[in-house]
Amino acid sequence: MRHQKKRNKLSRDAGHRKALIRNLCGQVIQHERVKTSEAKAKAVKPEVEKLITLAKRGDLHARRQALAALGQDKFTVHKLFDEIAPRYEARGGGYTRILKLGPRRSDSTEMVFLELV
Repeated sequence: MRHQKKRNKLSRDAGHRKALIRNLCGQVIQHERVKTSEAKAKAVKPEVEKLITLAKRGDLHARRQALAALGQDKFTVHKLFDEIAPRYEARGGGYTRILKLGPRRSDSTEMVFLELV
């Protein structure tokens, strides 16, 4: 039974799904806006929100946790802690938004922008 299992599997095995979420989180932090499918955006959004909340703490342990979550990408973690987290210091949550773009032409997948507010 799948009780209390909310995460979408995205038609991937566990390792591939983890890598996809890690990479998309890094891209959202680096570029502050990513064009992706709606299902992927909905899966990545809570992870990005958790990373920004972690960065607002700002201590060494939070930095190391972010490094572990983003695959040891020091540039991305530096941007997260030094540029993005101070921007949202007074905000209680809701750091990202999903803007719908319409269906993709080839396979009619709903495409969206996942961006930082």
